[in-house]
This record gives sequence, structure tokens and C-alpha cells, in this order.
Amino acid sequence: MSYTNSLVTCAFPYSNGSIHLGHLLEHIQADIWVRYKRMRGQKVIFICADDAHGTAIMIQSKKENITPEQLIHRTLIEHKNDFLNFNVIHDNYYSTHTTENLFFVKKIFSTLQKKNFLKKKNIYQYYDIKENIFLPDRFIKGTCPYCHTKQQYGDNCENCSSIYTATDLIDPKSILSNTKPLLKKTEHLFFDLPQLETFLKNWIYSGVLQSSVLNKIKEWFITGLKPWNISRDQPYFGFNIPNFPNKYFYVWMDAPIGYISTFKNFCHYNKDINFEDFWKIDSPHQLFHFIGKDIIYFHSLFWPAILEAADLRKPTGIFAHGYLTINQKKISKSKGPMILAKDWIKYLDSDSLRYYYASRLSSKVEDIEMNLETFHEKINADIVNKIVNLASRSAYFINVYFKGYLSKELTDIHLYKILISSSRKIESFFENRDFSLVVSEIIKMSNIANQYVNTEAPWNIFNLKNDISKNRVQNICSLSINLFKIIITCLKPIMPDLAQKSEEFLNISLKWEDIVHPLLNHKIALFKKLYSRINKNQVHFLLKTCTLK
Repeated sequence: MSYTNSLVTCAFPYSNGSIHLGHLLEHIQADIWVRYKRMRGQKVIFICADDAHGTAIMIQSKKENITPEQLIHRTLIEHKNDFLNFNVIHDNYYSTHTTENLFFVKKIFSTLQKKNFLKKKNIYQYYDIKENIFLPDRFIKGTCPYCHTKQQYGDNCENCSSIYTATDLIDPKSILSNTKPLLKKTEHLFFDLPQLETFLKNWIYSGVLQSSVLNKIKEWFITGLKPWNISRDQPYFGFNIPNFPNKYFYVWMDAPIGYISTFKNFCHYNKDINFEDFWKIDSPHQLFHFIGKDIIYFHSLFWPAILEAADLRKPTGIFAHGYLTINQKKISKSKGPMILAKDWIKYLDSDSLRYYYASRLSSKVEDIEMNLETFHEKINADIVNKIVNLASRSAYFINVYFKGYLSKELTDIHLYKILISSSRKIESFFENRDFSLVVSEIIKMSNIANQYVNTEAPWNIFNLKNDISKNRVQNICSLSINLFKIIITCLKPIMPDLAQKSEEFLNISLKWEDIVHPLLNHKIALFKKLYSRINKNQVHFLLKTCTLK
């Protein structure tokens, strides 16, 4: 099948807090992939939105003495700016609290009703008598009933990844009042997930999931699929459920549907894109979700089941990543450590974070450890000492003695072809999201190129009065700059700011298809600093600003 377009999404950041380094891990991962795809001539639409509903937003707005609408509007502007500061460029960044999302939530809800996928059921749910509120899963903490890890939320365990209900927790407590909640009877709507078990079992084996995710999903089938509660009691900030008084759609019902409504909003401003063509059940286009491993259950079971029941297309691929840890601790708003995007950008550049993440990201669901003590050392060693230095020391001779012109031929075609061969490996690594292998190969290329310059040592053989010597130096430096061009082209999806400065220096636009074409008899610009060395104090000041627990 020939695909004409791809739709790429990230999980929606919640509207009650700022963007932190954990959010950026996922969005940078997706943005790198999207940039590479576009460099290869593929049509990709990259969307995201704020997850703007839930009890947490209602409570946060109450604390600030503003309306939920005011809170989510302010946060939306902040989130957009934060992502742009890190060169994460979404084609549309929207919100789940919109007329479009309400329309599609109601439409899908109506379809589920007509097809008998929804059932009413009386259940007992935890209630905080001090705050007079039914408690959402994330407002209850206790001991995991499976691995007995303490301080776990009421829906899943961050330690063993088990899925359970809040009533399964051992020694539950409300995080609002720090009191033991009471069980109170209430009626809710449930989506009949077990009715779609056969479909889901076939779907998860279709190649859409990573192998480790598939293994986890199989465990959930063994324990048995359960009906999914899609309603919440008032008080709540969200969409009212039609003909179900005082009940609201659960955030995990309307949030994934936000993928559809955000794309619909994008199509409103891009008339050449056919909305129906993307979401019909036999769509020729591709749909990819980048998510964290903590929401695998929702995206690999609940979401495709809703789409199947609503006669809509399913994802082509779901790409889960591990947690971000800093100094061996999972990044978390409640447990720490916490570094906000807006704080990072005060002291450090965006390219450095993008490169560091890329050097550790793979196609596997592995946690990413960030060592801030050695962060600056890696960036300086790789980017400044190896990559940028390759260009700067060769550019000096070309700019000063050859009026900026590169030589008319390459004197070592074999060396040039070695790096071309490496770029072919990198293509496969990018495609498979093995960015750490991309970075590793780029460093190998840089080492080869620098070894060549060190061996030839143009600074030792240059003689202004000797034409043979001058020609040889021009050839050495021209080849060095051409090798730099290959390297920086491969690095462009990862470090867009460095790539842009390099394009100005090389006096070209870096295109993937031009990797094989060397710059001959070409005039480069006067070399200007491409990247500044990171001082350890910059990291120190960042850590002083942020609260690291």
C-alpha cells in the first residue's frame, strides 16, 4: 500500500502544570523523527494538544481563585511557547476543551450507545468526606496490591506497571486531605472492553506495538479485561454526559478523542487535507502515537477498542518510551526531581538537550538516565571538540587564503564514500527511532574526519609562497568541510539551531539527497562561532533555580 501522509501525535500534557524535561523527552523524540521524515520528502503532520479536563484542573483553578477556563487558556499559551523554545514545531497545538472535541466525544458516545457497548452499573467509589468529593484515581495514594510499593496512585503502579482500581490499594489515603476516604455507592457508565477482546488480541499482533509492550499487554489478557468506567461524578471540570445527570466524561474518554478533534481543527485551516480520508476505517494514511510507558494500557487497549467500536481507523504504530530519571530518580511533579522547560532555557540552549536525549533514546522502552554532573562534558566533547572544531580549523585556511572557495575536486574519494556509507546506516537508525545509534555513528564519522585532518596537519605544511603546498592545504581543508557537511546534514533533525548556523556558513540548504554531492569550487561564508562551549556553572545555576529533591 502506498501511503501519502503520516499523522504523528504525542501524549497530551496536562493543563494544570508547566512543561518539564519529562514532557520534552517525548516531544523531542517525536520532533526528531518528524524532521527526518520530512528531510526524506515524506508528508508528515505533527499535532498535539493540552489535556484540559479533570478534577486536578478544577482544584488548581480554585486554589488560584480563577476559573478553569482561565487556567487552561493561560497554560495553553505557556505550553506552546515552551515547546517552540526547544524547536518542537507542532503543525497544530490545540486543547481538548473545544467545540470540536465535544462534537466528536458526543458522536462517538452515541455510536457506542447504539451498538450496546455501554452499560450502567452501581459501584463503590472512594469519597473524601472532608472535601465532599469523589476521588479520581490520581487523588488517592496507597500501597500497590501486587508489589507492595508504597505511595502509588489509584490506577496503576509506577514500579511494577500493574493496572488496578483504587479500591484495590492497601491503606489508601486522599491526597487532598491526607485522610482515609470512605467507600460510597454511585452509578457509572462502563465501556464493555471485554466485548472487543477478540479484535484486540488480533490487533496487538499486527506489528503496531514494540515487543516489550506486547509482552506486557499479553499479561493483561491473562488477568482478564474488565469493563472501563468512562464517567465521573460532579464536581468535575469536563464535558457533561448527555442524558446522564451530574455525570461527566472521564478524562481518558475525551482526551484520546482529542487526537481526532485537533486534527479536525488543523484541517479547518488546511483545506487541502481531507479529514475523513485520514480517519475512515480503511484510511490509506498512517497514524503514529508517541507515548510514555505509563499510559500503554490506555493507548494499546482502551483507545483502539473505542476506535473499533466507532468504526474508525486504528493506529499504525504506538511508540512507547521509558521514564526520564535524573540522578537515578524518576522525574515527577510530586516526588522530584523537577526541572521546568522555562528554567532550562534560561541557562542552557535547546540543541544541547535535544542532542543529549537523542544520544540515549532507542526504539526500546528503556528509562533515560540524565547525569547533570557530566552533561556539559558530553556536549563539549562531542559537539564542540569533534564536530564544530572540524569545520572551524579548516574554514580558517579557506577563508583567509582562498577567498572562501573550496577546491574543484575531492582528493580522497574513498574517505568521502566511507562517510556516505555511514549516512546510509543512519537512515535506517532514524527510521527505526534508534537515535542513540544515529549519534554513535555521527561520532564515528567525526572521529574519522578529525583523524584525517590531524594526519594531514595542514597547519604544518602550509607555505604561502609555494603553490603546491597551498593547493594541498586547500584540498585537505575542502575535503574536511565536505565531511563536516555530511555530518551536520545527519545531525540536522536533532540539532536544528546548529544546522541553521552551519547552513549559513556553508552557504547552502542542507538536504538529505545532497549528501552524496560534494561542494566543489563553492564559496563558503566567513566562519562564525557555530556553538558555544557549555560552562559547568550554567548547569550549577540551573540546579540552584530548580528544586531537586
